Amino acid sequence: MEPDTPQLFTARVTPGDGQCDAWSHEPLLLSLEMGGLDWPSSCRNGTCRTCIGQLVEGQVRYAIEWPGLSAEEKQQGCVLPCVAYPVGDVLLRQGAD
Repeated sequence: MEPDTPQLFTARVTPGDGQCDAWSHEPLLLSLEMGGLDWPSSCRNGTCRTCIGQLVEGQVRYAIEWPGLSAEEKQQGCVLPCVAYPVGDVLLRQGAD
């Protein structure tokens, strides 16, 4: 496989049993929306924090150097799906509890 070839993963949301396809070259928020899952959003550029969630399982990468998360929030597993790209299967929880 070529290094730039998009990979297909699964994004699941909790609570509930929602899941959708999540492509490595698309932000998680876009994948959630295309999969018919309801996820809050607004700015879509990592600054408003409306879409903040908790990464329960999996790993993401960011295309921007520093998304609108503090170091502590990143350590706690918070993610901004509008600018987070999956690097494998992920499980997300809405909010930054």
